[in-house]
Amino acid sequence: MQHQSARRSNRDRTEATRADLIAAARKLFTEKSYAETGTPEIVAAAGVTRGALYHHFADKQALFAAVVEQEAVAVAEEIERASPPSLFARDALIAGSDAYLAAMRAPGRTRLLLLDGPAVLGRAAMDEIDNRHGNRSLREGLVAAMRSQSMIRLPVAALTALLAAAFDRAALAIEAGASTEDYRAVLMALIDGLSPQAPGSVRTR
Repeated sequence: MQHQSARRSNRDRTEATRADLIAAARKLFTEKSYAETGTPEIVAAAGVTRGALYHHFADKQALFAAVVEQEAVAVAEEIERASPPSLFARDALIAGSDAYLAAMRAPGRTRLLLLDGPAVLGRAAMDEIDNRHGNRSLREGLVAAMRSQSMIRLPVAALTALLAAAFDRAALAIEAGASTEDYRAVLMALIDGLSPQAPGSVRTR
């Protein structure tokens, strides 16, 4: 029992150190940018040694990737909380869309996920992160809408990528001061335009 307790204590300390590093790095990355933040600042803010940093992360980029992944998880959780399976497919898509825009208002989040993320990690790596989290939620919503026949059938991967890009652009514009209502209205029109009853909608096999 003592060995198990010691292992648990060590694991708890390890997880706490990792969490402290991620929290300190997130604050600095959003306040100063990735490029302007040095590892000495991060370890000082986290209250740990450089050795502890490199025990958990290979380098600053790996730490940044962990910060980005954590942010992507948080956004996906907000989307999924707002769009439970009990909702009709279209309603779930709209609720998830609103939740995404709200989640992206968290200070620094657009910079981490939409600006510095692709620049630091590369588009392919960001796509992998997105596809594990927010884009996965969107893709599942689109599939559900197609299965319920509340949306025309289209290639899911392409539709997910294009709609996600539209949502990201809206989040960036809103962050810069654009009207949330204007962008939301257009996004809702895009979703409703995919309805089988929408004028000019075309079914694909």
